[in-house]
Amino acid sequence: MANESKPTVGQPTIEQVSSVPKKEVSRRGLLLAGGVTFAAALGIGHLERNSGKHGNVFIARNQTYDKGLVNTIRDGLASCGVDGTMFKDKRVLLKPNLVEPSREIPHMTTHPSVIIAAAEVFRAWGAHVTVGEAPGHVRDTEMALIESGVAEALADAKLPFADLNYEEVGWTKNRGKCSPLKGIYFPKTVLESDVIVSMPKMKTHHWVGMTASMKNLYGVLPGIKYGWPKNVLHHAGIPQTVVDINASLPSLLTIVDGIDCMEGDGPILGSKKHMGLILVGDNLQAVDATMARIMELDPMKISYLRMAGDRRYGTVLGPLRDRKIRQCGESWRSVKSRFEILSHLDKLRGKRGPLVT
Repeated sequence: MANESKPTVGQPTIEQVSSVPKKEVSRRGLLLAGGVTFAAALGIGHLERNSGKHGNVFIARNQTYDKGLVNTIRDGLASCGVDGTMFKDKRVLLKPNLVEPSREIPHMTTHPSVIIAAAEVFRAWGAHVTVGEAPGHVRDTEMALIESGVAEALADAKLPFADLNYEEVGWTKNRGKCSPLKGIYFPKTVLESDVIVSMPKMKTHHWVGMTASMKNLYGVLPGIKYGWPKNVLHHAGIPQTVVDINASLPSLLTIVDGIDCMEGDGPILGSKKHMGLILVGDNLQAVDATMARIMELDPMKISYLRMAGDRRYGTVLGPLRDRKIRQCGESWRSVKSRFEILSHLDKLRGKRGPLVT
């Protein structure tokens, strides 16, 4: 594993992202190998270990931003088989969605209360927690933090923040191999994390239909290498690069803010839709497939989900079919509610509703 993926940390340059840097190994050269070992101990899904296996998805209903989130998240992780004792002295990166924050549209970004609650859970388990984001539409990260309300929340909780758009970067081999990119640049904080927790907002997306935990990880890639928005990745193919990013990262978990959601012209211009849900999972593919079913979208027709579950593309990140996903907490059928989508995306719905296969 270590020989296949050797990150290097250095000053950012302007080389093409598909090229291989001259230096391939640094003091963190064995990082991904260590991350995968830790993932195996936790039972967290990763490329080799989760192919064909079941993913765990926890759904909680009647959730609010003002109480109970710590218990919900802790119980959700435990229900998914995550052992809190394994986090002692580990580095956990919480990655919310702060794409283009606006005080007038709070349902566009991950709510600060969900971020702080997640941090409290991992801190109680002895982890060193950092919140990090590389907003894809704004260069001023401080403004994004202030507009989203996250800056004040982090200050109150004394949580460190990593500006992933401007950090030193390291290069690692593209393990997904769905796009033409030979490798991917990740910020130092990402490479040095033992576990990355994707914390998306439950939203529709005007290009790919839905943005959830897998696509949220676009926001771990640095703007200094990929631009604002991440046009280099868009040109390499959005579904393909979503898969490649997820395949190339170390251990992953997800906690989805599905309380106040967005439908219609997401991920920025859509309308608020209240769902009152929190989703937690140890496999991002399984969580996103379940979320699609809740939104009454067919996960088999969402390009990056289909690609991430198809061996023909050389990468299987986790289960897509409902029968291979272990449901904890509420059933997705009991909470499903049709999300409005743009008309050109109607093809993402099954003829008689979402497929359950």
